[in-house]
Amino acid sequence: MSSDGIEQTASNALIQQAFADGIALRQQCMNELSEPLLNAASVMIHCLTHGGKILACGNGGSAADAQHFAAELVNRFEMNRPGLAAVALTHDASVITSIANDFSFAQVFSRQVEALGRPGDVLLAISTSGNSENVVAAAVAAHATGMQTIALSGANGGGALGQCEHVQNHVKINHPSTPRIQEMHITCLHILCTLIDKKMFGGTSS
Repeated sequence: MSSDGIEQTASNALIQQAFADGIALRQQCMNELSEPLLNAASVMIHCLTHGGKILACGNGGSAADAQHFAAELVNRFEMNRPGLAAVALTHDASVITSIANDFSFAQVFSRQVEALGRPGDVLLAISTSGNSENVVAAAVAAHATGMQTIALSGANGGGALGQCEHVQNHVKINHPSTPRIQEMHITCLHILCTLIDKKMFGGTSS
């Protein structure tokens, strides 16, 4: 076999392994996460139906997930319905850099929670490792503000988020691979959007 053929075979094996790992993790999560997701959706629905809002935060890919989730609520997911109150704490470069410059990067989310959060609001704290210092700090600030925190994290017991006494609801992906965890985070966020839409507005997708 040529070197090109060997390289293609190796690449195909990587592709097949990624799909196989993803399928296995979805099967695992299907068996483990129904109750945590139902609980998280219930907390969010109670918040939204009582005039509250959801604040979402995370770093890197988790920042993109926070913005993705907020967009699905504010605009629409699978059905046309009224916009829902959600804010991603990751998109305002001026706010983030001023906090990081004047205080520290560890406070870029907690300062925003202090400013924007109100009792009855919900914090969605996303961290693949569960150890993001600024995300944990946001959960502490949310508790002090009278908010509940839903954590979406990964392996090793959910890291510091998993041990944080101020996290009331924890959706944890038990897997060592960051890419696989992130893929399941997107799936979990979409499931939460579906539950919110169906329970608050019923109907069918359009």
